[in-house]
Amino acid sequence: MDRPGAVEQDTWTAMVNRAYDHARPATRFGDECWTGRELLDRAGGAADWLDTLGLAPGEPVPALIATSADALALVIGGAGSGHPLAPLGVRMTPYEIAAVVSAGTSEVMVVQAEFAHLGDEVAHLTGRKTVVVPELACISRSLTAVPDELAAVLHTSGTTGAPKPVPMSQRRLAARARVNSGLCALDAESFYGGSAPFHHIAGLGNIAVALAAGALITGLPRFTVDGWARLRELGTTHTSMVPAMLETLLAAGQARHESLRVLQYGGAPIRPGTLRRTYEQMPGVRMLNMFGQTEGSPISVLTPDDHREAIAGRTELLRSVGRAAPGVELRVRDPGPDGIGEIDARADHFFRIDEAGWLRSGDLGRVSADGYLYLAGRQTDMIIRGGENVHPLEVETVLAAHPDVADVAVTGVPDDRLGQTVVAFVVPADPTAPPDPDTLRAYARARLSGFKVPVRWSFVADLPRNANGKVLRRSLSRRVT
Repeated sequence: MDRPGAVEQDTWTAMVNRAYDHARPATRFGDECWTGRELLDRAGGAADWLDTLGLAPGEPVPALIATSADALALVIGGAGSGHPLAPLGVRMTPYEIAAVVSAGTSEVMVVQAEFAHLGDEVAHLTGRKTVVVPELACISRSLTAVPDELAAVLHTSGTTGAPKPVPMSQRRLAARARVNSGLCALDAESFYGGSAPFHHIAGLGNIAVALAAGALITGLPRFTVDGWARLRELGTTHTSMVPAMLETLLAAGQARHESLRVLQYGGAPIRPGTLRRTYEQMPGVRMLNMFGQTEGSPISVLTPDDHREAIAGRTELLRSVGRAAPGVELRVRDPGPDGIGEIDARADHFFRIDEAGWLRSGDLGRVSADGYLYLAGRQTDMIIRGGENVHPLEVETVLAAHPDVADVAVTGVPDDRLGQTVVAFVVPADPTAPPDPDTLRAYARARLSGFKVPVRWSFVADLPRNANGKVLRRSLSRRVT
């Protein structure tokens, strides 16, 4: 039933309703394909089912769901019935999930059938009730919302503590959809397919944009070379990934994708050589690096034109995350002599802001004279060596460009004389022939001040990461003896 006061204006739910009121294909997962009208009717069935669970109006509902047609229907139905979903990572441990669920107020957690065992373990740890998602009925129902209601809730990655909830209001999610769809040229003629975890901003966050644009949507449970081949066979036109995935595809000789029009990436810079080879394998693709976080994205964007300029000779642009995204006001707060300070941003499409509308990103960076934002890492990651500030991301960006380095992380360890020293953990491009530390040291010294160059080097098979793929620097620090 409709909620009193619910209106169809300036909301993400209204955008989705307008986008899918048709008989064209809207979702394609495996052999099952739903039209836009079927997707909305399944969302109506999801809303009716959620209404039966005794949920408090507007209360976020923790959910163990993965990218699928049912998951999309649940999110749409929840947003349009006052039961906003809060997807959680199905690859997390029961204890990690329990910590998030316990911090919320909902007494109910919804779980897709394939994650029922995981849900039972979480229920045992939290005392909350687990309800398995049934087969969703097709019900024609008016799904409505008001601008300041919640559409969904995502959680931060939790690299230094428990993940924190990020409420996504209808108004602000609608604004994000408009900004991102414009940048990515995403519309009703597009076919979006991704592989990021559903609970992540790169997962549901990007899918929410595709839904508001009326695109055909598919997805992978996780990234694999075979999965990429499937997206290619389906003819997807838009996707998102991290540069490491591109490296994997190129190394396997499987990056080819003639129908891909837009490739959005983030999380790390892309190497010039990787970019060149990507253009060779994906003729005409438009590349975008979109910088942001769960609390607000995009903050800045490195546009397709920027990428073409980089290939033409301005390779330094690839070390930046571009210029302020449309509608974004950027500032560097309390910059040091090197121009580096904390990045603040203000825009209508940010979710977690202060009373003045600013998103305090916690990221450090500087803005060049021509407006490009260069990141220097997280404020909490900063290494203080003999009174000098060393920003790990700056060092990592330099080392990652070396052809013998597949992956790298930099952290600080205690030092009696200097307070901290800089240590690099390197994943060699060729595990059987790791690069010589003196070679890497000379390479870094030619590009960085001496105090920023690592004094210790460890060669590792891989880097410890959390469920969202972020490096766990504290874990690395404990490896140093």
